Amino acid sequence: MKTSNLTIREITPADYHLLEEFIYHAIHVLPGEAMPNREIINQPDINIYVKDFDTDARRGDCGSIAELDGQPIGMAWTRIIDGYGHIDNDTPELAVSVLPEHRGNGYGAQMMQLLFEALRTRGFTQTSLAVQKTNPAAQFYTRLGYETIGENTEEWIMLKRL
Repeated sequence: MKTSNLTIREITPADYHLLEEFIYHAIHVLPGEAMPNREIINQPDINIYVKDFDTDARRGDCGSIAELDGQPIGMAWTRIIDGYGHIDNDTPELAVSVLPEHRGNGYGAQMMQLLFEALRTRGFTQTSLAVQKTNPAAQFYTRLGYETIGENTEEWIMLKRL
């Protein structure tokens, strides 16, 4: 029986090209629905989460990656952007994605714990996110300490104090 070798680490510039793949897998679709065309990641409201990551002195650009047997299987990252979960210009917004075949194994929580520590080290006191009300990941975020601070018809806006 082969044992898997899991590594959770901070992302480096060599990993930035993977952000587009993982933002695509972060898109929530209801069970039975097909994933949208990959071109969706070029839409400005989605592309803002990955475009020019770690450039223009974006203080909130920070992230972690999970690798299983050397292969990337998940990423969690933050940016201070005017995205779906924007709170203010001092709160990095979270994006997290684990490839579908690896979900439910705790990898997301491990990545996020490393990311929270990296944010604390950089002087951040909180992080935000938006999650669709139909997305079961909302329970995951609650378990990690996020609290709902607002909502619209489709999403909850959540905040975690670090």
